[in-house]
Amino acid sequence: MRQTSTVVFCGVDALIPPRGKISPGFDEFTAALDHAGIPAVWVTARSRGQLDDPRRRLDHSHPFIAEEGCGVYLPEGYFHLRPAKTVRLGRFTCIPIAEPQPAAREALESLSEDTGVSVVTLRSLSARQVMRNSGLSLQDADLARQRDFDELFFFAGASEQDIAWFVAEGRNRNLQLRQHGVLWSLAAGASLSLCIRALSKLYERALRSRPAILGIATQEESRELFAACDRAILLGHPASDASGSPHPPKAREIPFPAPDTWDLVLAGLGPR
Repeated sequence: MRQTSTVVFCGVDALIPPRGKISPGFDEFTAALDHAGIPAVWVTARSRGQLDDPRRRLDHSHPFIAEEGCGVYLPEGYFHLRPAKTVRLGRFTCIPIAEPQPAAREALESLSEDTGVSVVTLRSLSARQVMRNSGLSLQDADLARQRDFDELFFFAGASEQDIAWFVAEGRNRNLQLRQHGVLWSLAAGASLSLCIRALSKLYERALRSRPAILGIATQEESRELFAACDRAILLGHPASDASGSPHPPKAREIPFPAPDTWDLVLAGLGPR
């Protein structure tokens, strides 16, 4: 691994949508990072299978964090030394942060039974049913159903009050519930900050010095990611939170989308 003073953690779900084109200029940006020897760790709510195609198209060869902080996926031979706790998942060595399946599936079933709130898991539907309800291609719909850690589901006729109770009870059980439109995910033990911490330690050991941790994301993906980074670049303009102050306060804002977005991001990688 080439010596570097920075490791970039980039939220990619808004930049590489499952439908449509990659954000203009993002491919050149990732190539520029590779040329400069700066690792770019992708952060996503998707599964490892859903990242196969974009990783191949953009020649992404660095680790990534999938399923919203459930696990860190390391390409074969990326680090000389491995952490103590790893599992083999497909072509990757994974640092599991959340409990692997079937923990989330069983926790969701128990939570639904105890609260009386009905849910439908994507795993229980055929790929064609997921395709019709999500607008994904058949291949993407099939990949979306295959998860290593979390469980995707939607509520079946539940009221807003029922959903609020369901979510509150899940949090009381130390489960992580995240909403993505009509879909929800449930995980047992997911933590993006722990993923970033575990991976940062590996980079520190490999580089023999602590690199700066820089987060890049749109507003939707920024909150948990930026809280675990030394510096941050927010793509777009943040909305105000309930206190009236912009979130996150330590982020440098760069207009997005704009013709010069990625040139400005590259210029912002240096020390402040």
